[in-house]
Amino acid sequence: MKIMDGKTSPTIEELEKKNAQLENQMKTLELKVQWYEEQFRLAQQKRFGVSSEKTDDNQLTLQLFNEAEISSAVLLAEPTMETINYTRKKIGGRAEKLKDLPVETIHYDLSDAEKVCLACNHELHEMSHQTRQELKVVPAQVKVVEHVQHIYSCRHCEKHAITTPIVKAKMPNPVIPKGLASPSAIAFVMTQKFADGLPLYRQEKQLERMGIPLNRQTLSNWMISSTTRWLRPFYDLLHRQLLQEELLHADETSLQVLDEPGKIAQSKSYMWLYRTSSVTKKPMVLFDYRANRSSKNPKDFLKGYEGYLNVDGYAGYESLENVELAGCWAHARRKFDEALKALKSPSSSSTRSTIAKKGLNFCNQLFAIERKIKKLDAKERLKIRQKDSQPVLDAYLAWLHEQKEIIAPQSATGKAITYSLNQWHKLTTFMKDGRIEIDNNRAERSIKPFVIGRKNWLFAVSTSGANSSAIIYSLVETAKENGLNPFFYLQFLFEELPQLDMTADLNLEHLMPWSKELPKDCYIQKKK
Repeated sequence: MKIMDGKTSPTIEELEKKNAQLENQMKTLELKVQWYEEQFRLAQQKRFGVSSEKTDDNQLTLQLFNEAEISSAVLLAEPTMETINYTRKKIGGRAEKLKDLPVETIHYDLSDAEKVCLACNHELHEMSHQTRQELKVVPAQVKVVEHVQHIYSCRHCEKHAITTPIVKAKMPNPVIPKGLASPSAIAFVMTQKFADGLPLYRQEKQLERMGIPLNRQTLSNWMISSTTRWLRPFYDLLHRQLLQEELLHADETSLQVLDEPGKIAQSKSYMWLYRTSSVTKKPMVLFDYRANRSSKNPKDFLKGYEGYLNVDGYAGYESLENVELAGCWAHARRKFDEALKALKSPSSSSTRSTIAKKGLNFCNQLFAIERKIKKLDAKERLKIRQKDSQPVLDAYLAWLHEQKEIIAPQSATGKAITYSLNQWHKLTTFMKDGRIEIDNNRAERSIKPFVIGRKNWLFAVSTSGANSSAIIYSLVETAKENGLNPFFYLQFLFEELPQLDMTADLNLEHLMPWSKELPKDCYIQKKK
């Protein structure tokens, strides 16, 4: 430190040290600004941009191996003669679409007096007719059904015997004793809310326009009572069947429950989803309501299960015993897709843009292989994976370790790289069995109806309502997975289950969604 004119001036060493500190501070601030810009652009894209994660076909040509050879092959390729395919308009398309619908025919004919020629007064004969088809929509109708049970006794015994035998005609048991709810009414309310996303307050207004004075609390009581009494044992049986599978998928999403013991109304609860894979003969989708996102929840629900479980990157599944987790490549790919969208100019040739594109391309190569082997059996799929997918995985892992050293970990691209490295032990599980799917999209598709419905009815009032919702969603989605119409299937269950002794150990296989004994009306009319 030098003293000049009574003032101290810093030395060169002190200035260099200060300069280095400022440069480090500037780099830190630049990274922060870069991160905030990425988050802003990503938020703008999610709000206003296209939600699809599809990759441009031209991007698939961005290879990481033999780039020079591929480029020369493209330049030297011989042009092929263009072929043009002509397609004719399909004849009878409308008739094909309408052939399974009931037909109501209305004839418009002349009266006998009008069937006389105006020119010569001779009788007219029918030369042809014209037909016009219309779709007629019949709105839901409500009527009261009176169940009259006739009871008989013996007059002779009344006069001469000590006891009088009374004989009652057989009458089906109601869904709710001493209630107005019928199997069709409860199935209709459930389907409206859990399959079509129509909240109870809107159903209340709908019924009011039809002249039915039923408030939403009554509708809610109908669902909770019938679910607890009849559907809960059926749900438990489905749960036991689910645990016998060898491959499952799992996912979870938040839910707000206003009256959750020990929690404020604004806190988050969770709806967990577990479902079967594509290779099962008994498709099942089960929802499970829990008050939190603890790892204890999947451990409790999957107690006794042994097999593979497709999941996302949530660490709560790691504590499962006797279960091997299979990671989701759709999530890994999405990280690079978001990194590209977060860049200022994703189409530019900047370093981070090129790295994100290469990471995305690795994932695209794996998905391209899976599309080709989709219809093959498990053994053939595994062979092709070992031959074609394994080299891609090896090159991808080596590339990840290289990029980790040069990309800032807090950037979107850095997070994408870190995600794949952290999840690598799960992302490679699909190489062990040809039945395992490469992603967890099956679970995400199954949980989507709940997410869409939540946007309409917003929250559950009580834990009993949330548990009831989990059971009904399970029956609705399982019915859809088995090609059933949820309304007719629920109606059938509410007609059959009250006639059984639910306290006994029943054989309910004939009521299962995959049973061949279900009425034909329960099935959805499939497009031919």
